[in-house]
Amino acid sequence: MNRELLTANGELPTRLGQGTWRMGERTDRHRSELRALQLGFDLGMTLVDTAEMYGEGRAEALVGEAIAGRRKDIFLVSKVYPHRATRSGILTACEQSLKRLKTDYLDLYLLHWRGSIPLTETFEGFLQLKQQGMIREFGVSNFDVDDMEELAAVPGGTEVFTNQVLYNLTRRGIEWDLLPWCRGRKMPVMAYSPVEQGRLPAKVDSIARKANANRFQLALAWLLHQEGILVIPKAASEAHVIENHKASEIQIPGKILSELDALFPPPRNKSPLAIL
Repeated sequence: MNRELLTANGELPTRLGQGTWRMGERTDRHRSELRALQLGFDLGMTLVDTAEMYGEGRAEALVGEAIAGRRKDIFLVSKVYPHRATRSGILTACEQSLKRLKTDYLDLYLLHWRGSIPLTETFEGFLQLKQQGMIREFGVSNFDVDDMEELAAVPGGTEVFTNQVLYNLTRRGIEWDLLPWCRGRKMPVMAYSPVEQGRLPAKVDSIARKANANRFQLALAWLLHQEGILVIPKAASEAHVIENHKASEIQIPGKILSELDALFPPPRNKSPLAIL
């Protein structure tokens, strides 16, 4: 990993980053999205997540433009399609992502979800990419506990940096077993769709007001309150970026946490991993 981007404790300097799903797909929004990403970087949200799937590379191209001149300050994450994650295919996919991103390395490269390619083959590719300096770390996305257990037996599987999964106030299923599994191995979990794609229920508003926040800021602050969670909300405008960033300043008292637990109870049993 690019150790210059880590704190003295070996952690990322920020747990609140930026997601790019559905960005880069409309020319009329290009300038707004570009400025939003750049403002996020200025505010310290220097973790940025993208994928070759997002707009079939257009989101990566947008990120490549946004990080120009400041690459060394950015923790850059992208993801490979499962059907391209063969030993040789992952090399080609990574090369193409790097070209769109206009960089010669990724800080973190993820398998977007599990497909039909054997994990042993995919991770041979990851290890090769790391050896060649094209990626600093690798990981997975949308893996449940049984997948992680299987992965641990694969060469390179214990070197996984993170598991990126759907996790927010309304989707707490990973708290039953996956989140404890990752915490037990000091593996951060990256939470995507942290505000349920803007569909959080309005009944959160009355609780949020007690924390001088709106429902989306409270949802982000709640995730940041959890141990070992990296959060990657998308924001396509500067105003939205500022709104998201304020979540990092919100302190949630125990009473509000209890109210949120009552409204969105933690899981009482195992459930299938939620995926979008």
